Amino acid sequence: MRSRLLLTVIAGAAALALAGCTAWRLGQARAMAHKSVPLQHTPDHAALRMLVVGDSTGVGTGASAPEASLPGLLARDHPRLWIENRAQDGATFARVAGQLERAGQFDIVLLMAGGNDVIRLRSPQDLRDDVERALALATERAGHVIVMPAGNVGNAPFFFPPVSWEMTRRSRALHRIVREAAARHGATYVDLFRERDDDPFVRQPGLNARDGLHPSDAGYREWYATLMAQSTLGDRLAPARNPAP
Repeated sequence: MRSRLLLTVIAGAAALALAGCTAWRLGQARAMAHKSVPLQHTPDHAALRMLVVGDSTGVGTGASAPEASLPGLLARDHPRLWIENRAQDGATFARVAGQLERAGQFDIVLLMAGGNDVIRLRSPQDLRDDVERALALATERAGHVIVMPAGNVGNAPFFFPPVSWEMTRRSRALHRIVREAAARHGATYVDLFRERDDDPFVRQPGLNARDGLHPSDAGYREWYATLMAQSTLGDRLAPARNPAP
């Protein structure tokens, strides 16, 4: 009963925040999502094929251009990497499963999602089920799967206490669920979660896009560096690094 009351209070506070002091940022987020286009990269002599699925972070919302998104940075550094990008703004892990259901076979699947599940206050069990299904589908479609959930949503300038506290709690739970599911499915988990005192997006405001919710160009470069540092993707993509002869 007490937890239900707390959730009601938090939801009410979230509604007030979005209706009031964050109204401008909400408009900015919508405008960015409307303009964002997922990067597709289809070189003639591709050495490897990658499928990108997920939410606005896979699309690259907040970046100045598709080329500045995380998939865009991958394409820049790996000219012979084929990238099919099915990510969609607003997608939850449930919608990611739909993106994967109609996909073919690839060498690598990069899954970027979770922020919308946090913001929409999805129940832990529903989220766990959706993550399991998405990872099961991803591992059927590629021999190497990387799952990269959004960072600590509560640290985004878009949110204020007490809503930000709940977003952090739910982000922490999201990462625990994804980390455990990735281990079960043999997928690589990339950890973007940081507590406030350790979060570069808090220490360096320029890593946030002007909507206070998505990464900026610099933010996506930060994520790209983390992806490469925490995975073997760089080595796996070596055949696609040099242009075709």
